[in-house]
Amino acid sequence: MRPSAAAEVVISGGGWRLPREAIIALLVLLVLWELASRNAAVLGVPAFAIPSLERIAKSLITVTWVDVVVTVARVLGALLCSFALAALIAIWMYCVPRVERYAYPLVRLLMAVPVISWILFAVLWFKHVEFRIGFVLVAVCGPLFLVDMLSSMKGVSKELRDMIHSFRPSTSQLFRKLMLPAILPALLTSWKINLSLAIRVVTIAELVGAVTGMGHQLSVAQELFSVADVFAWTLVLVAVLFALEAVLNQIEARVLRWRV
Repeated sequence: MRPSAAAEVVISGGGWRLPREAIIALLVLLVLWELASRNAAVLGVPAFAIPSLERIAKSLITVTWVDVVVTVARVLGALLCSFALAALIAIWMYCVPRVERYAYPLVRLLMAVPVISWILFAVLWFKHVEFRIGFVLVAVCGPLFLVDMLSSMKGVSKELRDMIHSFRPSTSQLFRKLMLPAILPALLTSWKINLSLAIRVVTIAELVGAVTGMGHQLSVAQELFSVADVFAWTLVLVAVLFALEAVLNQIEARVLRWRV
């Protein structure tokens, strides 16, 4: 048995594990929160600002799962579009160094633009809400995919490239037989980073004009001064992120099982 096995608790049959220390820390946090909720007046804080765990649980029960599905669909759709567009541009830049010299500074410039600026541009430029949200997500996540992919391709060793070129492969064979296997670990890491980023960005984008989605529900909760609903939707967002990351981890374990 591994030394750390005793310090882990199996969460599900899928093999997910949560360290015992993390469970203890979460339980302590919940107890402290409940104590703070029951003693809000003593702390000089309005009772509604620190809702009880029971109140948050009731808000969780009323969560509309349609909004959860809509937000997840927006995130996954935008990430797939971002990845496909970034892959095409990254391959072009890798194959044509002159294009990289001109385009790479522009990509870095796009990465420096704050998210709030992209949201304002989307509101000013586009009429349809879905296009606005998709535009913001692609503008934020696309450059990260591109930079990671280009850096990974350029990081493939010269010896491997020379060996493959000795067999006179076509361009498609070069990418399928060498580049894709070599950069796959970095691509999966990039997906994890962009997934976390996209979940945070989409909630902000949905605050502007959207009538569905988790970001819209957070806006409604804020307008109603319902702190319990804000906490409930925040917990759902975190749970969705963990679930999607777990799926990516399973994919990573499967396609990179040769590393074990």
